[in-house]
Amino acid sequence: MNRFFAFPNPVNDAAARTVAIGVVTMSVVTFFTGWPFLLILLTYGFLARVMAGPTISPLGQFAVRVAGPRLPRWEKFVPGPPKRFAQAIGLSFMVAIDLVTWTNGFSVARWIFLPLIVAASLEGFVGYCVGCAVFGQLMKIGVIPESVCVECSNLPARLARLAKEQASALK
Repeated sequence: MNRFFAFPNPVNDAAARTVAIGVVTMSVVTFFTGWPFLLILLTYGFLARVMAGPTISPLGQFAVRVAGPRLPRWEKFVPGPPKRFAQAIGLSFMVAIDLVTWTNGFSVARWIFLPLIVAASLEGFVGYCVGCAVFGQLMKIGVIPESVCVECSNLPARLARLAKEQASALK
């Protein structure tokens, strides 16, 4: 059961970026249409990825099994804990959207999508993970202990490993 609820570490960045592009697509459609079933799908997707990585997330499965392997330019392996943290931030946005929709209607809640769309767009199209950057800053000031992500706390070693991986990939 523990393996079922495990989050992958490391994470293929191509798969993470694919998930982000899927989130952008569904969020933009939801923003303009207000279709409630997309609210349910987005909330479920974030919850599933926080709990079990891509295991029970249809979008996660598509990203890992179909899209990610077909994007070799984006393929690099990054630490999992910051990506899980980013998914948790996405989940908190979706819970806020759901609660505001329920209490005040979607015309008010739709605006909460904007920061989610911006963050997911940065991840998907540029490869910059806002949640990962926040995770790193929280580690730096001691809110998140280094034991949560040892690789994250040792940036020089991580950069050296990435350079070695890229050099061996070019051979």
